[in-house]
Amino acid sequence: MSLFEYDFLRNAFLGALLVGLLAPSVGVYLVQRRLSLIGDGIGHVALTGVAVGFLLNSSPVLTAMVVAALGAIVVEVLREYGRMSGDIALALLFYGGIAGGVLLIGLDDDDNIPMMSYLFGSPLTTSSQDLIAITVLSAVVLLITVGGRSWLFAICQDEEYARVAGLPVRALNLLLAVTAAVTVTVAMRTVGLLLVSALMVVPVATAQQVARGFSSTMLLAMLLGVFASGSGMYASWRLDVAPGAAIVVFALLVFVVVAAGSSVFRRLRPARQLPHSFPARGATAAPKVVGSLRDS
Repeated sequence: MSLFEYDFLRNAFLGALLVGLLAPSVGVYLVQRRLSLIGDGIGHVALTGVAVGFLLNSSPVLTAMVVAALGAIVVEVLREYGRMSGDIALALLFYGGIAGGVLLIGLDDDDNIPMMSYLFGSPLTTSSQDLIAITVLSAVVLLITVGGRSWLFAICQDEEYARVAGLPVRALNLLLAVTAAVTVTVAMRTVGLLLVSALMVVPVATAQQVARGFSSTMLLAMLLGVFASGSGMYASWRLDVAPGAAIVVFALLVFVVVAAGSSVFRRLRPARQLPHSFPARGATAAPKVVGSLRDS
């Protein structure tokens, strides 16, 4: 049997590739801001949104997106106005999200809520309508993350400089928070709420081992995300294992290989030769400074 023989397999594979392209494009900004774990926090809040959807007999994906976006905005507001460090705001997001989700699930009389599929992903349930929604949302997010790369990079690198330069820092921060929430919700079907943060961070960490500059890191991370998603889906189909876990494991394996290869390459690279000519006695040799600016 071929991987593309049935519609549900094709939908699952294409959805996973889109998520693999999408997640690192947002994660590269989160890593730049040292908020790598915010994806986990938003995922916990999205769990509350899923529970709200089941309680109201509405779409769990839609309610998860709304609740996750509100949670991300609250964290951003607390960080900016509440004089609260990012790690404390993330902790509140973690605990509040998981507690709210478990509490609301307990209030529902239905014992057949498929929470495992939301926690760890269930790409084989991706319908044609789901794939269309994933495609549209991915296009919107990529338009923001790639099209607004220079502005978003500026606020992630130095908010004060961006504010002096006239950029709408507050609006951009909120836009990035909502974009991260949408990404978590889109990836919920593929890798699950508990593993989505890995797909947002691990390809970026891998790309940072070899890439020079922000744009090249972003591009390489997106390619690595697509590779991990495609390889994980194929391995899941061949070995009959959980797709979300397989995708994350492939992403981690690539990171280990690249990190080890980069370390070996740096050790084997010959040291720069010292110049054979020396300044005359009494003369001072001016040091030659070579700098490189990371592109945005």
